[in-house]
Amino acid sequence: MKLLDDLKKGRRGAIAKAISIIENNDVESRKLVKQIFQSSGNSVIIGITGSAGSGKSSLINKTVLALKKLDTKPAVLAVDPTSHVTGGAILGDRLRMNELTDLGIFIRSIASRGATGAVSASLRNSIRVLEYSGFDPIIIESVGAGQTDVEISNIADITVVVFNPNTGDSIQTIKAGQTEIGDIYIVNKSDLGGANQLFDAVRDYIGDTVKNPIILKTSVKRNSGIAVFAKTLKKMMASAKSKDDNAQRLGAELRDIVLNNIKEMIDEMFVSDRTFARYLKQLESKDIDPIQAGAKITKHLLK
Repeated sequence: MKLLDDLKKGRRGAIAKAISIIENNDVESRKLVKQIFQSSGNSVIIGITGSAGSGKSSLINKTVLALKKLDTKPAVLAVDPTSHVTGGAILGDRLRMNELTDLGIFIRSIASRGATGAVSASLRNSIRVLEYSGFDPIIIESVGAGQTDVEISNIADITVVVFNPNTGDSIQTIKAGQTEIGDIYIVNKSDLGGANQLFDAVRDYIGDTVKNPIILKTSVKRNSGIAVFAKTLKKMMASAKSKDDNAQRLGAELRDIVLNNIKEMIDEMFVSDRTFARYLKQLESKDIDPIQAGAKITKHLLK
């Protein structure tokens, strides 16, 4: 198959086409995943999350350049929130990453599309396309919104949480989930006032946890801390994968697939199933209460 041959050669057009298939064509996507699955699972996945405005995209831009110099072949998948009106992804300052493509670094923005688990339903299989094409590591930039902060760790081998003193990040405002998932915590924009205080607070509050994460400071503006961050990632890559972690990730993926399948069944039932319409009428006439109606519909759905 020509597409597979071109993917194996790392041809950019083939990679873009394959990811488009993953995102937009369920039938062809299943065929493609079946063909590449056995060759997947060998790259290190680095998840980078943090609140909006923390400078994740600019930090990733500099970091992948540093990783490239360390003889790795990085790629970036940026997961964006999807507009409920248009279904379009917000690219934001990732447009500034275009310079990376000239160095053979593949970058793609993927819409989250409201998938179960908040992370894009196509993300895991897009990762497999990049693995098949020889990229390692693969960096995932999450939207940094809601549950995605936590759920990115179900996909990543190494999870990085980015804070920024200029967006009000403090120990009081940092979400609880963020303090539990990180392997590395970064106080970015460390050239700004309050960065040292935030660094000390993160170190004192998170540094002593069971996970014993690494805590760093970076500044894209001053190009400081980037090389240390990249070298830390390179060092962690050597021992990032384990069979137990892989089993956990596959389990999380399988649960998401089942939940998405059930969600599709439910959505279809709401549109076309007579059972739903029948109980809705009974509910409207108060012949049944909402809890009873919901229980009966659920029982019907699980037959």
